[in-house]
Amino acid sequence: MSETSTQPRYLNEFDATMQLIQGKWKIMILYELAEVKICRFADLQHHIKSVSHKTLTNQLQELATAGLITRHDFQTAQPHVEYQLTAKGQSLIPLLDAICDWGLAHVDHDLLQRQLCDE
Repeated sequence: MSETSTQPRYLNEFDATMQLIQGKWKIMILYELAEVKICRFADLQHHIKSVSHKTLTNQLQELATAGLITRHDFQTAQPHVEYQLTAKGQSLIPLLDAICDWGLAHVDHDLLQRQLCDE
C-alpha cells in the first residue's frame, strides 16, 4: 500500500500568516499597494528607498506566489510591470492596521525610523 501524504507546511494558522508576510519589505509593499491600488516596480523601489532591485523582486515574487498580489506584465513598445493587491492581500490590511496601532500605542516613537500607519 503506497502512502502519499504531504508534510504540513506550517506549524499552525498563526505561523502560516506570519510566514506569508514575513520579510523586511513585504508589509511596506502591501501598504503601498493598498494606498495607490496599482503600482509599477520602479515606483515601489522609489517609495521603499533602501530596498535593492533583487530583494524587491524576490519579495514581490513571494507575495505573488502566496496569492497576496498580482503581477501584470505589459508586453508593449515600452514594457513595464504593474502590481496590485488581490482580495486575499486586501483582507490582510485591517490586520496590519491593528498591528500598527498596537505598535504606535506601545513602542517609543523615537525608536521608529518611520511610521507606516499615518502615511
